Amino acid sequence: QVQLVESGGGLVQAGGSLRLSCTASRIIFSINTMGWYRQAPGKQRELVADISSSGSTNYADSVKGRFTISRDNAKKTVYLQINSLKPEDTDVYYCNLETRTSYWGQGNQVTVSS
Repeated sequence: QVQLVESGGGLVQAGGSLRLSCTASRIIFSINTMGWYRQAPGKQRELVADISSSGSTNYADSVKGRFTISRDNAKKTVYLQINSLKPEDTDVYYCNLETRTSYWGQGNQVTVSS
């Protein structure tokens, strides 16, 4: 079974930075689109950013200019560099791999204090 293992969450003051990582196993990573989603309590899971096999990226309007998604196919890892954090960025962040079905990481809590 495909596995996605996340790391990098934590508690950060507003204006700070984090880098989230998600490493896949048991899959041909390079051909798949990878994404990062976030979910706050009581809200739906929402797309933050994704990156295609060709390197094309998409970002939610709320994170453009602050978040950067990248991938390292040799390491089967996708990253989310998060800069200029705001309290409203406080969420659980999930990585996602889309193939014939969807696979999800276990979630990373990101908490931004004012």
